[in-house]
Amino acid sequence: MPKASKSPDQPSRGRADLARLRRMTEEEIERQVPPEFANLPADFWADAKLVLPPPKQAVSIRVDQDVLEWFKDQGPRYQTRMNAVLRSFMTQSRGRTRRPRSRKSA
Repeated sequence: MPKASKSPDQPSRGRADLARLRRMTEEEIERQVPPEFANLPADFWADAKLVLPPPKQAVSIRVDQDVLEWFKDQGPRYQTRMNAVLRSFMTQSRGRTRRPRSRKSA
């Protein structure tokens, strides 16, 4: 499946075009701010804390071909979406009775 061409005015989903942003004036930026962010108090970010995402670990897993194709068809960052689905399942499963993990002896 060929990749869709990117519009020069629109960054890929979730990514900022920093070079374009640096060229913009404050007025241009303010005109593009969604209305719900227009009247934030000056100290809105005063108590903000930087939250780093947990580190990822590269793994090799086998998934059904149709499952992989479906995630890829949803667009770029399909692995991130797969991780989000797995995280959601993990979160929903916490607190339920767990089966003990079997450990293979060496």
